[in-house]
Amino acid sequence: MARWGHIAVMTTGLAACLLALHPARAEPAYIPLVRDYVEQRVRPMVETPLVLKAIAEQNAEFGDVSEKDMRVLDKTYRSEIDHHHLHMVKLLLDKSVSHYLKIRQEASQGAIVEFFVTDIHGLNVGQSVITADYWQGDEEKYLRTFASGSPDIFIDRAERNESTQMLETQASFVVMDDEARPIGVATVTIAIDAL
Repeated sequence: MARWGHIAVMTTGLAACLLALHPARAEPAYIPLVRDYVEQRVRPMVETPLVLKAIAEQNAEFGDVSEKDMRVLDKTYRSEIDHHHLHMVKLLLDKSVSHYLKIRQEASQGAIVEFFVTDIHGLNVGQSVITADYWQGDEEKYLRTFASGSPDIFIDRAERNESTQMLETQASFVVMDDEARPIGVATVTIAIDAL
């Protein structure tokens, strides 16, 4: 009888040790893949003089913009998309930084679906395709990175794209200048199935 009690205590102890090795809420399997892709491939694309200069120039231009003005810009941008009058959108897409991001997206062999960078306020600086909105400053991708001062890559929940049926997620991280100062945010939508 004492032997069985000893075995039960040992088994319980072993189970407790094994559970301690695994976090209670394990991250989904795609998270490490996306994180590695962003660190190895995307971050070096962003940390180029062209991208850093474009962000710095917009930060200087919009240094003291109010939240009210950002909301007006965002509303104008979204209205243009809704009404197919793409003046503001076209100006953004014609920037050299947007052309660069588009080239990087096309060279990704389908892994990058969307690629954009923002300034310190979360306003788009350059984008590879038409984004849903112009101001990202009120969204989790900005709030969990730039606004919180986090150096970590924020990887959003994966969702199935209805038109392509690809499993996609967005990954965002703070862009730093040459002096290690935060100047904006980079976001990529990644087709997980293409990694």
